[in-house]
Amino acid sequence: MIRIMKYGEVADSDIFARVVPEVDVQGIVADIIADVRRRGDAALKDYALKFDKVALDSLEVSPGEFDAAFDAVEPEFIDVLHTAAANIRQFHEKQVRNSFIITEREGVVMGQKVIPLDRVGLYVPGGTAAYPSTVLMDAIPAKLAGCGEIVITTPPGKDGSVNPAILAAAKVAGVDRVFKVGGAQAVAALAYGTGTVPCVDKIVGPGNAFVAEAKKQVFGRVAIDMIAGPSEILIVADRHSDPRHVAADLLSQAEHDKLASAVLVTDDMALAEAVRDEVERQVRRLPRVEIASASIDKNGKIIVADTLDRVIDIANALAPEHLELCVDNPFDYLDRIRHAGSIFMGRNCPEALGDYLAGPNHTLPTGGTARFYSPLSVDDFVKKSQYTYFTRPALEAVKDKVARFAEKEGLSGHARSVLSRFEEERV
Repeated sequence: MIRIMKYGEVADSDIFARVVPEVDVQGIVADIIADVRRRGDAALKDYALKFDKVALDSLEVSPGEFDAAFDAVEPEFIDVLHTAAANIRQFHEKQVRNSFIITEREGVVMGQKVIPLDRVGLYVPGGTAAYPSTVLMDAIPAKLAGCGEIVITTPPGKDGSVNPAILAAAKVAGVDRVFKVGGAQAVAALAYGTGTVPCVDKIVGPGNAFVAEAKKQVFGRVAIDMIAGPSEILIVADRHSDPRHVAADLLSQAEHDKLASAVLVTDDMALAEAVRDEVERQVRRLPRVEIASASIDKNGKIIVADTLDRVIDIANALAPEHLELCVDNPFDYLDRIRHAGSIFMGRNCPEALGDYLAGPNHTLPTGGTARFYSPLSVDDFVKKSQYTYFTRPALEAVKDKVARFAEKEGLSGHARSVLSRFEEERV
């Protein structure tokens, strides 16, 4: 049963269950990465047999498998994929950055080039559920950025195939290649390359604790988006909210994972009690009742504060992955929200809308990292180079100031590199 507590009965740091894995994830992952680096494809096939219970002849999804998967998915869902892709594309097109050039000073040209990454790897989770939505959310920004090649790794099923919905989404999003590899071994393959899986410049996408740890360990060899933890939702609700809707939204996150955290913060005890009762009633109807119940019983909470202003302060302190503002006039509070991955405004905007169809990205910072991380965006798939050009007269006009600055830092060689250009050549 979800617990009701008054604010202050539990520390802010304990409201979300930001758990530390009980097993030695770090050591296990380090061994897997070393093995993949040493044995390449052979290691990947061995891990597929060990973890996915399948003997793979080929690690890559063939064009025929792509076509068969697309044909196997019902046309109605293909239409949904196209609608979602269009909305995601429309939102992320606004994020595309342009290069710029500055020529205001005579004899000086400066600028910045925005350059798409050559190849990116998208990790798409498998396991207890398949997530074609993650394919769209991760691949479409990469496509808009202009990345040269987009590849996916995802765990295979026991029959050696990839979920047809994932492959259909990959085709809609314009993914180039898909590999039947999951877990830490997939991250290792993307970071270092194998005979089949190419190495990439950046790895993005959510995963379990082993995937997250692998991304952490290969960071520096490649770039990563963020270290993602279990899913979490914080719902801010006032007394006018419908407890049925609030309970359903809490459960939408609880069904993700037994480690997920679903929390309501309200200023109304009557709503808190009604939501508690609704959660107990609704959870029994979910197909994933075991997962959702475990999440709610262990990590679910309802916090009752004295005022709605205090509730907003709590939201900022927690920096949640998903934040629902189920209040009157939600835009009155938007400027006060400083730390949240994605904000869902009003009573008709459940978080599930953002997971699939609205358009903003659903790959979000967890574990309080919304204090300094942002949702996945087009920016994650580009890098920038800057350039500078000075004519001789333009350099002459500033040479003494550059030299003075260099000498102040004790770097006389820097000063000489500028001043030498204006001295007569010694014979």
